[in-house]
Amino acid sequence: MSRRDASLPRVAVIGAGSWGTTFGKILADGGAHVTMWARRPELAHEIAEAKRNSEYLPGINLPRNMTATHHLSEALDGAEQVYLSIPSQAVRQNLKAVRPLVMRTEAPIVSLMKGVERRTGLRMSQVIEQELHCDPARIAVASGPNLALEIAREQPTAAVISSTSQETADAVARRARNRYFRTFVNTDVIGTEFGGVLKNLIAVAIGIVDGVGYGENTKASIITRGLVEMTDFAMAFGAHPETLQGLAGLGDLIATCQSPLSRNNTAGRLLGQGYRFDDVVKQMNQTAEGLASVAPILQLAREVGVQMPIVEQVKMVLDGTMNPKDIAPHLTTDDDTPKGERTQNGQAGGGGALWRSLQRALDQFRHGGRGAAGDRS
Repeated sequence: MSRRDASLPRVAVIGAGSWGTTFGKILADGGAHVTMWARRPELAHEIAEAKRNSEYLPGINLPRNMTATHHLSEALDGAEQVYLSIPSQAVRQNLKAVRPLVMRTEAPIVSLMKGVERRTGLRMSQVIEQELHCDPARIAVASGPNLALEIAREQPTAAVISSTSQETADAVARRARNRYFRTFVNTDVIGTEFGGVLKNLIAVAIGIVDGVGYGENTKASIITRGLVEMTDFAMAFGAHPETLQGLAGLGDLIATCQSPLSRNNTAGRLLGQGYRFDDVVKQMNQTAEGLASVAPILQLAREVGVQMPIVEQVKMVLDGTMNPKDIAPHLTTDDDTPKGERTQNGQAGGGGALWRSLQRALDQFRHGGRGAAGDRS
């Protein structure tokens, strides 16, 4: 390490895919010395020596104060904060190797992952708590409208850092910000994590209807009703509705549903074009977390009595029991009895609540984060 780097705070990012590498760049551009851990030695070498990750972030130059290694112990040595960016279904096994290297430190552990564990239905912060045997107050999660390649190109965006400890959330937010990346904070970990998980499922649905060839009306209907499903589900587990109206919910939903850069949108589009589930998985260069989260989310929804018709139909398409062209006519219910249009706060009628949600999300960018009560700068 150079003398200049030695004066910088050290952070570690475990996982060198597109999002992990992008977040490493965010941290480095914010003034930290970042050490990435990559599973493959050749990827670690490219990041460390060429300052590139050509496989996951083609055309992006990485900062000089960003390096990489394929040795976990080297990545974690002296790290003041540890960021985890591992596919959700592999995180538990990877954490077994991380545990002895962080158990004697007080470094915050930050989840960059947006998924639930298929076998248990646990959120990533819960898996981290179990495997690292650490105080939940030491754990934070990051979420929001964060398409990796756009951020790597330094296009301005924002995210939410959430922890049950306000002190931890504030410390991580101060580190994870720079001139193009703004962080807000809240203490609603449940809502923040579920927002990041659930929007992936709605994005798969959007991709499916896009692949079929349906237009903007269908997509707008799915996004709007999808936000209701997301909020109903998250609130059933103790989340605050304001969180789902902010960056971790509505903001992430809009970005993921509308962008061809979204892996979940891409996976859905392939399904809508007639590809079978196994073929979609083979074509995807990176993990589409939404595909793995459908079944455990629906199981959790049944346990608390929450109806999720859009997600149910995504599962039917994944299982091959529904033609993708049939997903749009069944968005809400097969019951012919007229229903009130429930908004995310459980009221019927009127579109004002949805507009207020949109306005709050926009206000976070325009007015320093005062638009959503659950996310504050």
